[in-house]
Amino acid sequence: MGIRTGAAYRQSLADGRALYVNGDKVTDVTAFAPYRGIIDEMAAHYDRHHDPALAPVLTFPSPVDGAPVSNSFLQVRDWAHMEQRLAGERARAEFTYGLMGRLPDFMNAFVTDMLEVSAQLGGGAHDYAGNVQRYQAWCRDNDVCLTHTLVDPQIDRSRGVEAQQSLRRVRETDAGLVVSGARMLSTLAPVSQELLVGAFMPRNPGEEDYAVAFAVPLATPGLKVVCREPFDAGRSRFDRPLSGRFDEGDAIVIFDDVLVPWERVFCNGDLGAYGALVPAFLPGYLMLQAVIRGAAKLHFLTGIAIKVAAAVGRSEMPRYQELIGELLGFGELAEAAIEGTARQLFATLNPEAAAAQVPPATRAWQQGSNFTRPERGAAAFAAIRFLFPMANERAREIMQMMGSSGLIMTPTEADLAHPDLADLLPKYLRGRELDTRERVRIMKLAWDAMATEFGSRQSLYEMFFAGDPVFGRVLFSQMPRRYAAEGMVERLLAES
Repeated sequence: MGIRTGAAYRQSLADGRALYVNGDKVTDVTAFAPYRGIIDEMAAHYDRHHDPALAPVLTFPSPVDGAPVSNSFLQVRDWAHMEQRLAGERARAEFTYGLMGRLPDFMNAFVTDMLEVSAQLGGGAHDYAGNVQRYQAWCRDNDVCLTHTLVDPQIDRSRGVEAQQSLRRVRETDAGLVVSGARMLSTLAPVSQELLVGAFMPRNPGEEDYAVAFAVPLATPGLKVVCREPFDAGRSRFDRPLSGRFDEGDAIVIFDDVLVPWERVFCNGDLGAYGALVPAFLPGYLMLQAVIRGAAKLHFLTGIAIKVAAAVGRSEMPRYQELIGELLGFGELAEAAIEGTARQLFATLNPEAAAAQVPPATRAWQQGSNFTRPERGAAAFAAIRFLFPMANERAREIMQMMGSSGLIMTPTEADLAHPDLADLLPKYLRGRELDTRERVRIMKLAWDAMATEFGSRQSLYEMFFAGDPVFGRVLFSQMPRRYAAEGMVERLLAES
């Protein structure tokens, strides 16, 4: 089949799923007004792959029949493959301004990561390794819109998983695995086709019933998707340029004795296999996509700050030039994180090829020094856990300083068109070199990016994208790099 059209994507959503929004059961998500913007954006995403000018950047031939498929499924076997992934994921992230954390690239990378470690999942009667291999190929060749649900509900975090009413296996049947419970935070679930229940953190001995991973259609009997309230309230694209277009939706997914066919089960109570599916232990396609997406968003926020400064005549003032320079500096660090993540992923997947790139004399020096290669995924996790949350919050602060009260005093598109105001507002709300409409439009974009429900959710999303930020720092405190740093100090002390 290969890449599909936006129209085919829309048709895939008419599946009778049990979707609950604002107290109503939505029977046809494609006709539900608050989701029209994101469905339109997703349809445009799929249609871009058919554009003759973009197809070489976004696709590669399926290994099954040569049909074009998204290169977010491409397994990297040489550096040319890596360049293909980088180009495709950069393009897709830039088309959506880095604002879609669950663009299909994310889960396409996730299942491709799973494919790389599938041998660790075991075979046996239900062939879990083969299930992953066949599922990844099916998603790739049918261009499936897939999302995930990973996190246990928050009931009492002082206690174990059993207190969270998390999803668990209930029983096994000849037809498949029966599960009950809940998972969150399922971004894009309202407008996805498939749902992957995966691992987020390893399970402990005694928690085998909670160590399950599988995939099911969103329309599976017994599955209920309860969504947070949408942010698209029907405002014009002028008034809410982002909320009405990029609100992916988030949901808690409730499983009420859901039957999962054995061919869709990837892990069933095997703690080792479950741990292998935790994103931190996967090869890193997912992390590479996440860093590319994060960099695109940071560049976009920097661009908004530059536009706001120009709108109010602050572009040439040293204080504000300094702030723009700070954001541009963060952007360069983000680009370096992309390069580092790509190199680490390549070395993980192709250690011999990566080692061959290092001259013998350099390799000998490295072995006799305090030099240590970064751990798998270290660059990505450093960017996601430290750089992007900090840089995004700093971008928010800088936009506030750039626009000040001008960010608040923004009349609506309807106000600008009102006959009583049409001649008055241009006198007071024009910019230094902008007419009133363009100045207000820029301020509204900044407001939507940082201060509306959509903007506030974006901030929280980046903060917790990779889990608890405190726990992430604790994990980093044990990275091997610390011993190399200590070794340098010990060498100096020994020389003294």
